[in-house]
Amino acid sequence: MSTRVKTARRRGYTRVSAKNQVTIPKDALVRAGLKVGDRLRAEELAIPASAYAEVLVGPFRQGGSAVAKVDEFLAALPARVEPATREVAATAARLRAQHGTKLRLPNALVVATAIELGAALLFTTDAGWPSLPIHVTVVGGSADP
Repeated sequence: MSTRVKTARRRGYTRVSAKNQVTIPKDALVRAGLKVGDRLRAEELAIPASAYAEVLVGPFRQGGSAVAKVDEFLAALPARVEPATREVAATAARLRAQHGTKLRLPNALVVATAIELGAALLFTTDAGWPSLPIHVTVVGGSADP
């Protein structure tokens, strides 16, 4: 299964489109080495288990149907939830030791997961991360819808 990157109605944005949609600024796609029309395969999209847990906190407070919507959204991307392994934990610890308070543990786990997977790029909404040994593309902020 693959997902096509399509143009959005709003100028300057693209939509990663399947059943559900994620809107990404076009300049973020360019920085990530992607372009409108590129196909993203399921095996290319992963969310660390730690980030998945963070994403579910609000939906669990709202009730079961909200949690189901998050899972439907991830399935429609499609994105897999990547477990935290011993190697991911060790890499996160090394990153924390190197960067101290500039990279909190939840973020270090996300970066470590990407590193251990050999990811070509990592998308985040956090522009405050220090320089890291992986291509990080910041999306979101005041310019996003």
